Amino acid sequence: MVLPVFSADKISVRFLNNVLFSNLNFHITKGQSWALTGESGSGKSALLQTIAGNFNITGGEIRYHFFEDYLQQHPDNPGHFTHHQLIALVEAKHHFKNLSNTGDFYYQQRYNSSDSEDALTVEAYLHTIKPAPQPNIYWHFDKIITTLKLDQLSKKELIKLSNGETKRLRIAAALMKNPVLLLLDSPLTGLDVQTRQEFNAIITEITASGITVVMATSPYEIPDSITNVAVLKNGVITHTVGKADFTPQLVEQYQADNIDKAELSSLLHTNNSVHDYRKIISMNKVHVKYGTNVILNDIDWQVNPGDRWALLGHNGAGKSTLLSLINGDNPQAYANDIILFDKKRGSGESIWDIKKKIGFVSPELHQYFPVDNSCLQVIESGYYDTLGLFRPGSKEKAEVALRWMKALEIDKYARVLLKNIPASAQRLCLLARALIKNPPLLIFDEPCQGMDSHQQQHFKNLVDTICSLSKVTLIYVTHYQHEIPESVDKVLKLEKGHVVN
Repeated sequence: MVLPVFSADKISVRFLNNVLFSNLNFHITKGQSWALTGESGSGKSALLQTIAGNFNITGGEIRYHFFEDYLQQHPDNPGHFTHHQLIALVEAKHHFKNLSNTGDFYYQQRYNSSDSEDALTVEAYLHTIKPAPQPNIYWHFDKIITTLKLDQLSKKELIKLSNGETKRLRIAAALMKNPVLLLLDSPLTGLDVQTRQEFNAIITEITASGITVVMATSPYEIPDSITNVAVLKNGVITHTVGKADFTPQLVEQYQADNIDKAELSSLLHTNNSVHDYRKIISMNKVHVKYGTNVILNDIDWQVNPGDRWALLGHNGAGKSTLLSLINGDNPQAYANDIILFDKKRGSGESIWDIKKKIGFVSPELHQYFPVDNSCLQVIESGYYDTLGLFRPGSKEKAEVALRWMKALEIDKYARVLLKNIPASAQRLCLLARALIKNPPLLIFDEPCQGMDSHQQQHFKNLVDTICSLSKVTLIYVTHYQHEIPESVDKVLKLEKGHVVN
């Protein structure tokens, strides 16, 4: 007997002035777990938000059959208890609050010890989450901590977690609810190779415990325990197949990748700035610790003009902290022997002197970047190294910003607010923001997170073309070997704060 869990019949969904779905059908039955896949902007995240009940349905019907079953089993259920308490959604971005609950974390908070203390620890945060009333609690605190390997992080403040550690914590938080329906938006994004492999076993255990999983994911990263795959394109489900019958070719059509070298060469010379440095970065026995926790241990690193480096390492290895010393975000730079652009840190240069020489993008910058500017304004803000545009726009700078948007194939979003475009396009906007001032140093920390295959390949080709046309120095961080541009020919690998060969 087929037992329904969730059904959406001929639903129409609008958000702002956009029609997200029209007459869409999607059904989940007991024992199924689904992967939602498709190109960037196809509607994967929007469908998860719709299932979670976060968008208004303007037509058709949604039924939460699992909640109807729950009410039959719990006839004394209080009226304020709804199906929302039986659903856990792990979105692409987190929404952690500070201890005083007065606001969200801010970008540089993790590096300022007094401010970072205004944050819950991992253990305290998980204990704030209460499961729905039910007779058997399978996912309890100790089991979750062990399964997600958070035991070593339990006393660590949330703001100090790496991107990948934060992702594991948020899955743990979702499991603390012991939901009937677990919705995951790109759960593997930001996870290192080992954790991605372990995630497969974690999802198997989650589904075996009776939780129904629906996840938006790359067509190349579908866990073994997923039973069904839905392919989306432009808000339409084009295919629903059993996982055994799924191939990535159902998602991806070959797209020729054309880069206008003459236009790119012109963009790279719009500032006519000449960079002539002997050393871009020189680090001598760099040591960073918080309390008794050593993050970086005697790091030596020399980066010369025109070098192209890959910075590699597992989640929590120290990569983001190392980059924060270069980018001017970490005050511990002053306590170390660091030379940037031929000047010793602490010899009088300001953070802004450093930032104007660096084009930077990272998952943390994306997490905390204000989203109420238009995409064109976001990119123009790269001239001023501000998180958003806080001055009247310049016609000339806006024109250059639009040309960069065209180079990154996102010019259709120029007048759209950053918060109203797909996450992958948001990342591309921040990449354009990093490129617009033609800095001597580019730091790309996991730049391709959330992008579909065409976007990844196009960006990789763009980086290689920029490297061939200029003397820019590059530091590139990724957990995916295939994302590393061909122009990268040097590697620095960290493991638990040490450089390893």
